[in-house]
Amino acid sequence: MVEHQLPKLNTRVRFPSSARTRRPSSAAPRRTTGPSSSSGTTTDGDVRLIGVNITTLSSTVVYANPWLSVREDRIEYPDGSAGTYGVIDKPDFALVVPEEDGGFHLVEQYRYPVRRRSWEFPSGSFPHGVTGSAQEMAIAELREETGHTAGRLEKLGHLHCANSMTGEGVHIFHATDLTAGEPQREATEQDMRHQWFPGREVEQMLRDGVITDAPTVAAYLLLTLHRNP
Repeated sequence: MVEHQLPKLNTRVRFPSSARTRRPSSAAPRRTTGPSSSSGTTTDGDVRLIGVNITTLSSTVVYANPWLSVREDRIEYPDGSAGTYGVIDKPDFALVVPEEDGGFHLVEQYRYPVRRRSWEFPSGSFPHGVTGSAQEMAIAELREETGHTAGRLEKLGHLHCANSMTGEGVHIFHATDLTAGEPQREATEQDMRHQWFPGREVEQMLRDGVITDAPTVAAYLLLTLHRNP
């Protein structure tokens, strides 16, 4: 995964206590007794989301580096009540599920924010200043972290990682027909190791909480649903 050292700050970014604004009761989902084209629960059991429009009154970037920015927005709910929302803006990344011989290739690395090592599917984003498609990003990350190239790469979906605090998303791909090669890891990935696991062992790692990386867990679920429509 492409990771970068963040610069040290002399000041601490603080959000007011109102950053966690509760949704007003007027925005709670309502049930309808008949069919609806916009919201509620219809008579045929079709559940639809109720749209709640939040107006942005102002937006201030309080911290930024080449890889992410943090902004503080003043917002207004439909009932007129005001709030403050802290948002992290970060580009999407790609995650690859590399499958071979009834098992999967995983990488393990130290995750500084949680102070522990983590088994995950290969993932990451382009370096600062590099652009390309989601598929090109997936190809690059697979080669960089495992050394493998895929003869077949199929997109499984796109998910939001933590939509209460960031719009960052992950493009998930399934890679098969693999050809081995040498990894091309960056200096920040010097502690990374790569290992193939049988499918049953990966599932046991998921059950036992050995794998806690949320995009990895979600990617495995998407692959399972793809195989069992």
